[in-house]
Amino acid sequence: QRIRLSPEEKHLADMFVYICFCSGKEWATDDVLFYTTLEGLRCSKVFRLDLTSSGGRITSIYEETRPDVFVEVALSGDRQILSINCNSRTSSEVMLINTTVSSLELFLVQPRQPDLLYHVEHWRKWLIILASTGPGQEYQVVQAPLSDPSMKTWVSLFSPGPGTVVKDMDVIGDHCVLVARTPTCELVLIVVPLTHPKEAYTIQLPSWACAIETKKPGLTKPRHMLELLISSPVHPPVPFCLHPEDRLLLSGTKDGSFPENQGSYTTTRLEAYSQDGTLVPVTLFHIGPVEGLRQAPLLVHVYGAYGRDLNMEFCPEKRLLLEQGWALAYCHIRGGGERGLSWQRQARVEGKQKGVEDLQACLQHLFSSGVSSPSLTALTACSAGAVPVGALCNRHAHMMQAVALQAPFLDVLGTMEDPSLPLTLEDREEWGDPVGNPKHRLTITSYCPLHNIIPQRYPSMLLTAYSGDARVPLSGVLKYTEQLKKAIQKHFTVNPKAGVYTHSHTCAQLNHSLIVSMYDGFV
Repeated sequence: QRIRLSPEEKHLADMFVYICFCSGKEWATDDVLFYTTLEGLRCSKVFRLDLTSSGGRITSIYEETRPDVFVEVALSGDRQILSINCNSRTSSEVMLINTTVSSLELFLVQPRQPDLLYHVEHWRKWLIILASTGPGQEYQVVQAPLSDPSMKTWVSLFSPGPGTVVKDMDVIGDHCVLVARTPTCELVLIVVPLTHPKEAYTIQLPSWACAIETKKPGLTKPRHMLELLISSPVHPPVPFCLHPEDRLLLSGTKDGSFPENQGSYTTTRLEAYSQDGTLVPVTLFHIGPVEGLRQAPLLVHVYGAYGRDLNMEFCPEKRLLLEQGWALAYCHIRGGGERGLSWQRQARVEGKQKGVEDLQACLQHLFSSGVSSPSLTALTACSAGAVPVGALCNRHAHMMQAVALQAPFLDVLGTMEDPSLPLTLEDREEWGDPVGNPKHRLTITSYCPLHNIIPQRYPSMLLTAYSGDARVPLSGVLKYTEQLKKAIQKHFTVNPKAGVYTHSHTCAQLNHSLIVSMYDGFV
């Protein structure tokens, strides 16, 4: 993913210095490279490197002035259209360059407007656009002429059924291939024949499929097929090949069949009722029947922010835990993207409390279903996923025995109050503005992990922080650590009998429930 050969594979060695220092890069022609550079934590500038000039000539093509917008370059599947994508958390603006025309001039698809997200592919003389213009402002597939691509010309080609949401799109030959999630968070492929879009059909994936990576076809690869890698946290990536013309999905096995039974691992899909009646999906990995998991230790994963799906790619350590008798639960709480764009919108800014309620509901449902118990349960999260975990620890510390947080975001209020921090301005779309909006301040204050610590017995904790982390300031982690230690000490001072522990409690709990591990520049 870091190296790009020019279309005729003419340039690589001559360009090695340029390529290494680019952030994102795509060749428009064999002699013209477009690329972005990373400044701080975002890309805002696009440059053009022209090798037809002696020694190479670099010119600035585009510069984004809005601090909440991130810029990237991408090449269409047929390599005929290069796009400059300017995305904020809530809106998109895309400019295109037709690489088959010598002028290589920029033209705009659709000007930015609130809550309009769109992504562009190319087919024949048309643009195939994945846009948030479907029912409920979810993604649907629309078509527009390349000669006039603005929103007024968009024609709907395909909208998924109720509860099914589109996660990704590729155009392969005369077919649009969509990666989608069903209401229970199962992954499927939806193939839309672009010449006959009403004949769209669904391809089922292995029951354990949780993550899909599509591979860009090389210059020598046929363009009528799509290569995929399908995995889960406990299933290593398996290569698959989709032939949309023949409605065939073949795996890398000798007979092309699905390797359904990788090991003896079981994937169970559950749903928990949250406080407002919303069904929250839970994916459970285990060995043996669910009924036999009452005494199994349970590791619960959660994220729930920025509209991103919980990371469910293969991790060898998770497979080892299963083999040692653990059960693994992945809670797809609101704020994430598992159930579409509305899933994030429901738990954004003033709705952030819903993510905490969802996590609590997931744990309660697991326990009531016979899966483990609070004394055998650990929660793990990274970055913004620490917010619902930290909030739940403050409110219902009895629901878990241990917590492991990596680069945890724990001081939401302090971070959103400080506009000098690298991501505060753009992240206010997610968390709110406590400086300019009193309602936002009240909401953030009500759940912020750092500002709701109380004297009580907390779970054992492992916090891993990084001194050079520009995304999650170390100061917030250290403040949280100190306040938590004081609260625990106060609790045991007022309630000395609470300090009598059974043998099952860990050394971390006996040592004021807290271990902090800091790595200088290590990720």
